[in-house]
Amino acid sequence: MSSGAKLSAACDVVGLSERTLQRWRAQGGGEDSRQGPRKPPPNKLTAEEREKVLEVMNGAEFRDLPPNQIVPRLADREEYLASESTMYRILREQEQLAHRELSQPPRHTRPKEYVATEPSKIWSWDITYLRSSVRGRFYYLYMFLDVWSRKIVGWQVYDTESPELSAALFDRICAEEGLDPEGLVLHQDNGGPMKGSTMVATLQALGVIASFSRPRVSDDNPYSEALFRTLKYRPAYPSKPFETLEEARAWVEQFVSWYNTEHRHSAIGFVTPEQRHTGEDVAIATRRQQVYERARSRNPKRWSRGTRNWQAPRQVRLNPAPSSRRQSEAQAA
Repeated sequence: MSSGAKLSAACDVVGLSERTLQRWRAQGGGEDSRQGPRKPPPNKLTAEEREKVLEVMNGAEFRDLPPNQIVPRLADREEYLASESTMYRILREQEQLAHRELSQPPRHTRPKEYVATEPSKIWSWDITYLRSSVRGRFYYLYMFLDVWSRKIVGWQVYDTESPELSAALFDRICAEEGLDPEGLVLHQDNGGPMKGSTMVATLQALGVIASFSRPRVSDDNPYSEALFRTLKYRPAYPSKPFETLEEARAWVEQFVSWYNTEHRHSAIGFVTPEQRHTGEDVAIATRRQQVYERARSRNPKRWSRGTRNWQAPRQVRLNPAPSSRRQSEAQAA
């Protein structure tokens, strides 16, 4: 409190109520009248018993096992040293409460951060299921997205998942876009079509930088996941399964046309992905800004602050590091 903290906040930190502190000060003028237990509990382990428990847990027989495995093994031998909770507490106090097996659990580091400042620098792709009229059978939509502009740069619907198909589709998209993919970052999940030998060899031969999501981390490929949500939550998305592969391809073709040329994307300043991809978004944002400035000059009383900022972010981050995420949140606030 002498450094400027509020009494309520300081009491929350130490686990007291304000009234308790006020009563202590009124009665004896002290800051802390808690006396704690006057004598140790009768069931507390002695120093010798604690040493015995620690010796057994760290012995050759049990050093690789957690307490919940040690206790039943001791019981089978008609031995009792302490409860599971007591063993865990002793390990915690000795700073030994960690993975006890020789094999280490798998650790997956956060994917490397990449920053795009223009189109065709970072792509993301994934596969989603489309229901067919045959129960248990699906069509598979392969879709490649430019992370910076959110434009769908390529897609196809197949009746199977295959690294050969994904590699051929990626080759075709690069040719249609007139793009030399060397240095391009391609982010993807850990599925077979992404990590299959044909796809990996194709990316390596073209000089593409492969970026992969962490296993079982659903939000490591957020751009493709958001795109698929937009696709399947469209009011025009068929309520019935697709009868044929050609029918599925025809519907996806209509969706891609709408998404790229009509859909105003909120993350890129409410312009279409095609406008963002071609650079038209800058002029559009400028015109919108001028419209708002003229409206403000006509009736300035309606504007307590500045006009709306129509400019879209000029940087898009893939797998942002925690420091980058905090910086973006601070700028947005």
